[in-house]
Amino acid sequence: MSVTDTSRATPTAGIAWMIVTGFCFVGVTAVVKHVGDDLPAAQSAFIRYILGLVFLIPLIRPILAARLTRRQLVLFSVRGLFQTLGVILWFYSMTQITIAEVTALNFLNPVFTTLGAALILKEELPPRRLVAVLVALLGGLLIIRPGFREVEIGHIAMIGTALMFASSYMAMKVLADEVSAVVVVGMLSITVAIGLAPFALVVWVPPGWGDIFWLFVCACFATAGHYAMTRAFAAAPLTVTQPAIFLQLIWALMLGALVFGEPVDGWVLIGGAIIVAAVSFITWREARARRASAVRQPTTDR
Repeated sequence: MSVTDTSRATPTAGIAWMIVTGFCFVGVTAVVKHVGDDLPAAQSAFIRYILGLVFLIPLIRPILAARLTRRQLVLFSVRGLFQTLGVILWFYSMTQITIAEVTALNFLNPVFTTLGAALILKEELPPRRLVAVLVALLGGLLIIRPGFREVEIGHIAMIGTALMFASSYMAMKVLADEVSAVVVVGMLSITVAIGLAPFALVVWVPPGWGDIFWLFVCACFATAGHYAMTRAFAAAPLTVTQPAIFLQLIWALMLGALVFGEPVDGWVLIGGAIIVAAVSFITWREARARRASAVRQPTTDR
């Protein structure tokens, strides 16, 4: 963040927008949980994305104006495939394990992204950041507790979700340097909707109007959540807004207990807190590295 950006930063607004983001994403989780087994996971995800395309109408012109190259289209397709598989696994896990477990394990996304960026994109992984990654993985083990409880298929699905979303994010990091954020967001929704279509058609069952309504509500929550997150990142640095995502786990625990009658698992809360703390540290270290690079850059350019 430049000096000018820093002067415009409003941490309170950034945290407030991140709290709204958490509410919206918990709303998405609640709706998917409510729909449950009424529809196959792939079909639920497909309907949600098709209904969400209505919000992309303003993005059609920027996407066409971008004149994407064949290479960029391939990258968008690869990212869409990873995101498609992640979305299917996420919808499926919601029918198998508690909302709190889904939410807590979802926090592993940036951890796997950090590992993937180091292994695949050859980005630097300093020792302190590596320790933070290992601590976050320990938090994930506390949530699942293999050997002390039965590891359900939903837990494995959520690990797969985190891996797929991390792979999607790495492709996005490459594309973000070449095209605008509007194009990146729009192309993601389009490619995922296309990618989900064959999976949904294979398992298609006639949806009820109630299911369609709730999945449209899900699309609204998701769109509002991404908008609020964008506003949060614009208002304050990630190092300020990142810790606020822990509230999302608190709300998920409360929602699961009060609305769906799910048991409150203290280990999930502890494991989620460890993951959020580790991710916040990683974010802080990356922010420091970017600032240090920005300070050195003018001297290098002379």
